[in-house]
Amino acid sequence: MEKNLLFLPVLLATALAVAGPKSEGPLQSLPYTPSLDLSAIDRSVNPCDDLYQYACGGWIKNNPIPWDQARWDVYSKATNENQRYLWGILAELAAGSTDRSATQVKLGDYFAACMDEAAVQAAGLKPLQPYLDRIDAMASNRQLPALLADLQLVTGNERLFFGFSSGQDYADATQQIAFAVAGGISLPDRDYYVKNNAKIAKIRRQYQAHVAQMFELLGDTRAAAKANSATVLAVETALARSSLGTADKRDPYKTFHKFNAHQLQALTPGFNWADYRAALGVAADLDVYNVTEPAFYKAFNALLARLSLAELKTYLRWQLASSQSAYLEPRFVQANFDFFGKTLNGVPQLKSRWKRCVELVDQQLGEALGQEFVARNFAPVLKQAALTMTTEIEAAMAQSIRDLTWMSDSTKAKAIAKLNTIVNKIGYPDRWRDYSAMPVTRGDFLANVTAGRVFEAKRKLAKIGQPLDRGEWGMTPQTVNAYYNPQMNDINFPAGVLQPPLYDAKMDDAPNYGNTGGTIGHELIHGFDDEGRQFDAHGNLRNWWTKKDGREFEKRAACVGNQYKTYTIVDEIKINPKLTMGEDLADFGGLVLAWEAWKAHVADKQLAPIDGLTPQQRFFVGFAQWDCSDSRPEVLRVKALTDPHSPSRYRINGVVVNMPEFENAFACKPTAKLVKPEAQRCKMW
Repeated sequence: MEKNLLFLPVLLATALAVAGPKSEGPLQSLPYTPSLDLSAIDRSVNPCDDLYQYACGGWIKNNPIPWDQARWDVYSKATNENQRYLWGILAELAAGSTDRSATQVKLGDYFAACMDEAAVQAAGLKPLQPYLDRIDAMASNRQLPALLADLQLVTGNERLFFGFSSGQDYADATQQIAFAVAGGISLPDRDYYVKNNAKIAKIRRQYQAHVAQMFELLGDTRAAAKANSATVLAVETALARSSLGTADKRDPYKTFHKFNAHQLQALTPGFNWADYRAALGVAADLDVYNVTEPAFYKAFNALLARLSLAELKTYLRWQLASSQSAYLEPRFVQANFDFFGKTLNGVPQLKSRWKRCVELVDQQLGEALGQEFVARNFAPVLKQAALTMTTEIEAAMAQSIRDLTWMSDSTKAKAIAKLNTIVNKIGYPDRWRDYSAMPVTRGDFLANVTAGRVFEAKRKLAKIGQPLDRGEWGMTPQTVNAYYNPQMNDINFPAGVLQPPLYDAKMDDAPNYGNTGGTIGHELIHGFDDEGRQFDAHGNLRNWWTKKDGREFEKRAACVGNQYKTYTIVDEIKINPKLTMGEDLADFGGLVLAWEAWKAHVADKQLAPIDGLTPQQRFFVGFAQWDCSDSRPEVLRVKALTDPHSPSRYRINGVVVNMPEFENAFACKPTAKLVKPEAQRCKMW
């Protein structure tokens, strides 16, 4: 589901800074907020007209967006509290003691090096200089493959032309193969390069000015920096024009193209893949690749043919400096933030250094930090409660499938088989990741960041040609989020998301099933949404639906799409259902399943109103309050192009408008805004 993970890869590289809310300090324990918060309710609003505002109006008023955030919601607030708690743990480990384990020493030393801003400032550009020198020394484009491999390892992203790593074979999910993916751009989506409306054109001009500023920080003259920024924009625009947009990348058939080594080389005759593989350290005889966007690689080859050596060096210098800028001296940090944080996403202020350091530890030593979090905050009884709720919601899904009138028996049988194959991962992995091969030096921050990137890149590259490890997690245990993986066919609920105000062991069942139950149902539905339904029980990309059933599914999905495309995100921008369809279907279907599971769970219980709300009302308010939020308009514009989730208001109101159970719970009048005639309601599961 990844409820609030905004796809902003560049924003993740924004600044390490000392500025931040002065009231924040490390926490010794996680604070408690109930999963149904009466103070969050705005009783001046009729829930039948706007459940979201009714449930969240007080929360929005009492929780203004912090100065270092683009948006603020229940999940990000819980994440911030988690970070303050982890800050306390890491500060204690950084202080040192004789009884620390080797892993705890590594955590403490990494955090201490990150927090030593004076040392970072004193180092200046020295940490970057060896890589800049290598770029400068390149005598021919023929040297690009080996240099590019090394630069990609240390930058750890897809900003340098393309990305290369491992992934599950779409045709055989038990195996991991090489993936060559499109990349090379710095703005969040191709539309920023190819669209010409006034707002995007202004962003491009501001971006080019930022690139020029960065070249000046590298030592170029103003005239040279301006010329170099034009080169960078031209290169990135060429790459963007040949790339798929974010919405198209949701279609697995558009990103699955198996090539052997000879075919890959034929795509890019001007780029020597043998040299590239050797520099990465992967097998010389590697012969199976998923080239996610063949048209991109053809364009990449054409681009290399027309780029001069000087232009190529300019592009590499920019991507290296930009990718590393968050870890350099304050001038680079500020310049990076001023564009990617403030201009692009509307964030007024840099994050506090402690916060950025906690985030880096989570990114690079996440499961080591997760062991500390789990030991203190995730009792076995909590894991069992979450597993019980998951099992009940899966039972509701099985019954829903059996009761469908539009699905044939043959497809139902395959759907039930897939449902029964789903693996439920709760809290933390059964086997913790081993970081012993990752070096950490207490006095060298950028060296630690680089070591972490190289460690992770090589860990993933080593998977190529190996059987799948189904026990692996894609999130750390302390993460406040959840997800479904269609190729692994598993749903994952980290310990961090099974804490108040999301899952609340002190609270009655109704809000817990509305909140956490809705999340569990959401992740379950992802296995059967417009994207997930294309993978079978084993995670293979295979059509297991009859043609008639596929058409019936698409007809019901179109109902949801037609509803959501009428909603406005910001300005004149409407929701793009091609981008948000999977999340919209999961929001809707997930709550339907949670409702059925809750009814079965309390069937033999006598329930009474609490705090003036009936149990049914508490279910829906609990659901709505998981996503109380507010966003800056700048980030809403970015999300409209890149985020597969609809805005929070529609993730709530857009769901309940299709549920007669909501109408009955609040005794809504037929004229209420969230009441639809039965014939107009969307229904899938």
